[in-house]
Amino acid sequence: MKHTTAEETAPLCPSAQPEMAESVIFGVIKGTLAEPRLTHLAKPRPVTDELLRLASPVKPTEVFRFAAPCANNSCQHFDGSNCRLAKRIVDLLPAVETILPPCQIRSSCRWWQQEGKTACLRCPQIVTETYNPSEPLNQAADPQSR
Repeated sequence: MKHTTAEETAPLCPSAQPEMAESVIFGVIKGTLAEPRLTHLAKPRPVTDELLRLASPVKPTEVFRFAAPCANNSCQHFDGSNCRLAKRIVDLLPAVETILPPCQIRSSCRWWQQEGKTACLRCPQIVTETYNPSEPLNQAADPQSR
């Protein structure tokens, strides 16, 4: 029986969609529309229809943050070696935390591996589906942005 090593496992994308293979819920969005904040779960939970229904009547991506193995070149934010989304978040958004939030996916998170603490201090303000994003957030999310 072959064991998978960390080098053979794709890092986790902390901005995944619930329908992605091996997707997990790692946090719940709280706060306000103007200042949403991620609250990390004590342990990531596999995505189930039952958990997704808990978000009703809104989309699950408005309520939960999902992580899944990075899609690499299948993702519009991937440049062949790095996640441009993580880089733009670090470059364009202010830190919203002063200490590292308690995160159960950090050790395998692409953003952490690529950008380190600076990504983690900005991560709690990221909501996958938002309807009134700030201009810096819009710019960070735009795959055509530099």
